[in-house]
Amino acid sequence: MIIDILTVVPEILNSPLNYSIVKRARENNLVEINVINLRDFAKGSYRQVDDYQYGGGAGMVMMPEPIYRAIETLKQKRQGYDEIIFTTPDGETYNQQTANYFSTLDKILILCGHYKGVDQRVRDHLITREISIGDYVLSGGELAAAVIVDSVVRLLPGALGNSESALTDSFQDNLLSPPVYTRPAEFNGWKVPDILLSGNQKAIEEWRLEQSIERTKRIRPDLWEKLDLD
Repeated sequence: MIIDILTVVPEILNSPLNYSIVKRARENNLVEINVINLRDFAKGSYRQVDDYQYGGGAGMVMMPEPIYRAIETLKQKRQGYDEIIFTTPDGETYNQQTANYFSTLDKILILCGHYKGVDQRVRDHLITREISIGDYVLSGGELAAAVIVDSVVRLLPGALGNSESALTDSFQDNLLSPPVYTRPAEFNGWKVPDILLSGNQKAIEEWRLEQSIERTKRIRPDLWEKLDLD
């Protein structure tokens, strides 16, 4: 898989993309991640990528020309992308199902929003998917891009030590994960549920499902309503 990230502040992505699962996946050639400076495609000695809004208003807007040049150049190099993603607070809310879908693709490009956003013509003609990681505003889309990359890479075959681990994560089936425990069986007077020590795997799985359902109903009733399993 190839993931290209287009940004005006590539330094922000140096750390999150070089640790843990993502780092190992890169080292094992499961994914190629390239952080590309948008200013490399800007003209002039100042390599300007933003300008004032037409019609007035606070905040600068990312200009269409550098973005167009960057995307067209990269599209030719990659012979196209499966998705060109724009990280923006007013995009569709990111979820596990979207991460699952992205993980099946071969080549994606992520454009990190910045300033007041990008010229609408970029969104109308160049972007195929607009993604928000939540109903709040960040200083830029780089952290959102890092979230997307991390959530996608961990789903790639071979990225996790145990390939079944990702399948039991929260949200894979629209249920929250059940509680988990490890050694010791009793700590500070707090005991691990007896069922988990029973060795009865069928009963354990039934308990885990019950716990997932209870936690989802209590913590995320919005997810439970979507399931309609009552």
